[in-house]
Amino acid sequence: MGKTKLIDNISGLQLFQLMRFVTFLIVSIVFTKSHLTRADIGSWEMFLFIAGLMSFFWVTGIIQSLLPLYHRNRTYRKMGDNGTGKSPEIFNAFLLLCFFSLLFFVIGHSIKYHFSVFNFSGNVPYLNLLLLYLLLSNPVCLIEYIYLLNNRSYRIFQYGLYTFSLQLVLIIAPILMGKDIIWAIYGLLAVTAVRWIWLIVLLRRYTEMKVSFEFMKEHMYLGLPLILTSLISGSAQYTDGVIISAVYRDPAMFAWFRYGAKEFPLVLMLANGLSSAMLPEFSTRTRMKESLIKIRLKSEKLMHICFPATMLMMLFARWIFPRMFTPEFQKSADIFLIYTLLVIPRLLFPQTIIVGRKKTHIALIASIIEVLVNIPLSLLMIKWGYGLVGVALATFIVYTLGKVYLAGYLWVKMKIKPGEYIPVATFLIYSTLLTLLFVLIDHRIIDIH
Repeated sequence: MGKTKLIDNISGLQLFQLMRFVTFLIVSIVFTKSHLTRADIGSWEMFLFIAGLMSFFWVTGIIQSLLPLYHRNRTYRKMGDNGTGKSPEIFNAFLLLCFFSLLFFVIGHSIKYHFSVFNFSGNVPYLNLLLLYLLLSNPVCLIEYIYLLNNRSYRIFQYGLYTFSLQLVLIIAPILMGKDIIWAIYGLLAVTAVRWIWLIVLLRRYTEMKVSFEFMKEHMYLGLPLILTSLISGSAQYTDGVIISAVYRDPAMFAWFRYGAKEFPLVLMLANGLSSAMLPEFSTRTRMKESLIKIRLKSEKLMHICFPATMLMMLFARWIFPRMFTPEFQKSADIFLIYTLLVIPRLLFPQTIIVGRKKTHIALIASIIEVLVNIPLSLLMIKWGYGLVGVALATFIVYTLGKVYLAGYLWVKMKIKPGEYIPVATFLIYSTLLTLLFVLIDHRIIDIH
């Protein structure tokens, strides 16, 4: 009983995401202090970047649309209870993930000799391993959500602890032994194989292995706008990464940017965990009022944690980066300072209500607005001499605009005022203080270096 009281679905996902971030952070630190060159580190970062770029949008769409459909869909409501207590929805979502993984694996192989990054035309380093990783790594993203939907929150924590610990060892051990970067990639593939074994066990335990094209059709009807939303707008790191790689064509510049272009992990894990865990809460109209109250109270608690922690991180960012990595990565600190500002829009959750209510086309419109502004604004920032920092600043601006649009839709079309799900006074006070602190640090009026 003690375990379940300490960790619920929200905190389980939050801890899982924190462990993932910490694992790759430790890897980054070890790599910068090892025998690897900046070009080697840039190749590793590009490997992860391309794998994510080719899959994050459809993985996000399939999983986010599964959450409000679980036990609340037309297909299995018509069929009735299967009597086993096992979920056919999860199994069919797994099949969709496998289908998309295979599809992009085939597409990747068909264009691999016509693909270029940093002028490595037709000879992108480790491309065959990258495609294999793309094929295998995405279906296992379902594991933590199988536990979530079955209220096995402590298992999310256990799964993350075991697999990320193993991943850390398998990636950094070869580098510490003086091996080439390719051995770290082999370690990443090895832990993916372990996760596949874990996934198969969970599928046998929690799912009814019955193919339903009717449910897949319903799932994709809801999920396609979310897939397109992620594809169009992407996350800040993917959109910005494409722009940086296209403009500078320099692995070292890309490494500088990637090391700084990271949101504060505490904010990410708490915000994403709350948003994902709350999606099923908004899937029924009868619980709408209490769900709005719940998300307002939960988000206010996050603000009391995340805003002060972000301010503290901003104060020490320029001191931390050259010590955590190497002095060469000092430039990354300025990029990171911009990304910490994303805590302001990140702690607003209009998208959770909209996706939970299955109005995924509205999220698609918001993403179109974001990309129409982001790319030209980023290029203008570079042209005006802001460089890598300008690209990060453009991301903050457009992400905020997207949240404003979604909040406006809830207010105008669904008659849900911001005050019903946002602790407005708390949010405005913290946002003002954070912005003021950023200006003081940016102008080096406050400088802990």
